[in-house]
This record gives sequence, structure tokens and C-alpha cells, in this order.
Amino acid sequence: GTIRYPNGVLVKQGDKITESQAMEYLMHDVSMFETGVGKLITADINQDQFDALVSFSYNLGLGALSSSRLRKVINSDPNDKNIPMQFEKWVYAGGVVLKGLVKRRKAEAHLFTKGELKFDF
Repeated sequence: GTIRYPNGVLVKQGDKITESQAMEYLMHDVSMFETGVGKLITADINQDQFDALVSFSYNLGLGALSSSRLRKVINSDPNDKNIPMQFEKWVYAGGVVLKGLVKRRKAEAHLFTKGELKFDF
């Protein structure tokens, strides 16, 4: 979910929105991450690879992508066989591996390398 409304106000616990507002806020946030990924990735990548990186950035922030080895490897060679390992490094929260992050990173890596969105739930 979003942490800020499109006007910049922080979301607070207990706030209520409609389904159409939720979709509007999602599209607003996604467009910001699409723009950011477009600026950070200089290599020629396909739509699935781009989408995987937008998902990664939506979850972790553009700062994480910007400073990551993942970005450096992709910009050097978007077909590097080590890219899935770079995704899989981003599974920690508070120093603890989270099962949900492991699944998300595997799905993003799979989309990036195979062009398929596959969640293993």
C-alpha cells in the first residue's frame, strides 16, 4: 500500500478510502516508480524486466535500487546470469529473513529472467 496520498499527506492508521481512490493512489505511486526506474536503468531492458524492477522499487524504494549492486549488474549486462542472486539479497527486515520477501524477490527475479510472473505460495 501507499504511505502518502498524492497530495503528500502521510497515510494514518484508520484512514478509510474507496476502492476507486485506492486504484488512483496505486496508479499515482506506480507512475513515480516507473519514472524512477526509467532514469536509473540505462541498459536496454524489456517490459518484463522493467516491471520486475518497478515492483522491486515499489517495495523497497528507489533509493535501494539506486545504490544496489542489482542496478549496477543490470546496467552492465541485463542478461547476466547472476541477476537473480542480486534480487535474492533483498529479503531482510530488521536483520531477519522474511518468508514473504523471499517469495516476492523470487517472483521478481523470475519475471526479470523468464518473462513470467510466478508466485510460489
